[in-house]
Amino acid sequence: MPAPTKAPLIASLGELLVEFVCTAQDTHHLTPAPYAGPFPSGAPGIFIDQAARLTGRALFAGAVGDDAFGRVILNRLRANGVEDRLIRVIPGLPTGTAHVAYNTDGSRDFVFNIAQSAARHFPHGDAAETALRAAGTTALHISGSTLGDPQMAAHALDLCHRLARTGTLISIDPNIRPELMADPTYLDALRTLIDMADYVLPSDADAALLWPDTPFADWSATLARARAVVLKQGENGATARLGTEILSLPALPTKVIDPTGAGDCFCATFLALTLMHHPLPETLALATAAGALATAALGPMEGNAPLPALRARLTRP
Repeated sequence: MPAPTKAPLIASLGELLVEFVCTAQDTHHLTPAPYAGPFPSGAPGIFIDQAARLTGRALFAGAVGDDAFGRVILNRLRANGVEDRLIRVIPGLPTGTAHVAYNTDGSRDFVFNIAQSAARHFPHGDAAETALRAAGTTALHISGSTLGDPQMAAHALDLCHRLARTGTLISIDPNIRPELMADPTYLDALRTLIDMADYVLPSDADAALLWPDTPFADWSATLARARAVVLKQGENGATARLGTEILSLPALPTKVIDPTGAGDCFCATFLALTLMHHPLPETLALATAAGALATAALGPMEGNAPLPALRARLTRP
């Protein structure tokens, strides 16, 4: 009998944070209110936690402070199978944080502490390249939220260029956050990554900014290098292009409790199942289920789920 095929190893890098969720609406963080947390978070951290639950092989390059919040993150990632050899624990710097407040119109207000925290000090350069190659990394995923800090963006771009030269696949979720767009080179870095990526996974809000007034079929066709392009459309479902095949699926009915992290779960599920050669209709459906489960739990990583739970969500009325 042939030896079983080893699961793909998915890697990511960037900010690891704990998140606090305001329990009152329309505060804009301006008035006193209770906050729930700390929840392990950070867009690439949410992504890698979900990827690990599906492939059993996931590696993350990040950094946390030597504090209780750092332990919250490390405990969660380790428990779910994320390899932590490239997660630094840095004395003297706090673990990064995010505070989110929801509004009745569906919008969110974020306050981030990334630039002054341990989060921006993830491994990079020769050491990270060597470790990722030695691990046998199949694909490296980048979240656009990592590009808001110029130092983090430079390190992420450099590592993507290094790995892509010898065949590592690159995945990008633009994940554009206005709160992180102060650096004027942010969109340039994002467009560079999109142009070199094998998997491009924007939301509808991202696409409206990057390709304004352009239908999916048109702008996705311009990404000649990409193996797959997926448009996450929230309550309107998702649309994917794989080669010349375009498929759209509706969203699953869901009571939305906390949408933060749903896109990251979707991306991790789509990438992991695609790399494991699941057919596009099944992959897109299960990625939609991952997003639905994520929105139904309070906390950005609390709705992450393994494959059996995703399949079960598809059959739930």
